[in-house]
Amino acid sequence: MYYREYLPHPTLAPYLQCVWAARAPASAHVHRVLPDNCVDILWQDGGQPGFAVGMMSSSSLVPSARPVRTLAVRFKPGMAGLFLPAPLQALTDQHADIDLLWDRSDADRLADALWTTDAPERARLAVIERELLRRLRAGPAHPATSLTLVRQALGALESGGGALRVEHLAAELGVSRQHLAAQFRQHVGLSPKLFARICRFRRATAALKSARSPDWPQLALDCGYFDQSHLIHDFQEFAGSAPERFHFSNHPAA
Repeated sequence: MYYREYLPHPTLAPYLQCVWAARAPASAHVHRVLPDNCVDILWQDGGQPGFAVGMMSSSSLVPSARPVRTLAVRFKPGMAGLFLPAPLQALTDQHADIDLLWDRSDADRLADALWTTDAPERARLAVIERELLRRLRAGPAHPATSLTLVRQALGALESGGGALRVEHLAAELGVSRQHLAAQFRQHVGLSPKLFARICRFRRATAALKSARSPDWPQLALDCGYFDQSHLIHDFQEFAGSAPERFHFSNHPAA
């Protein structure tokens, strides 16, 4: 499978983590996608209008019954609501056709521009970026009156690797835990607690990819877990496997 990320247009850099492209061959196997605390919009060849993939609360299995080419954008946490009209919790663990979220004619025009051309990969991604820039200039799709609060919370959770307790975060921001959770679900798509758990999980998966012989109790503590059993629980929920099995699959020669 081919996969490549590109830096977004500078004006879109505050909102996009990356733009990316992929090519997957037909296969009888399925590909497991892990939660990454991001919202993506994907356009695939084959006449589809494109679709938004909301925040994931667990891993998902994606089949590859036919060869597929994909062009996509990945939003930074909390930023997708500036381009998509639905509250983000409505998209959690869902796929939504982009022609239901944007004007149908806009969606069809964009899909045609992507797949009825022989332009290079990066040039096609620039077509998507131009559409996002147009929407950004037109104003946010979903007014974000409390986005400042959410951005502050996101920054604290991400910088702490998900180890910061939500009640302490709410107190630091001067709001109730319930108010923070409501704003977080609207603008991010997950509760702050679940977002923090996925931050910890991603920190652990990154550590495992570079570790040859992990010290499991110490790795759990370093990644913000109470103990090794806490780490195991999250891997079973978010990756569908024990951490040892996940580690082996990323180090086949180990």
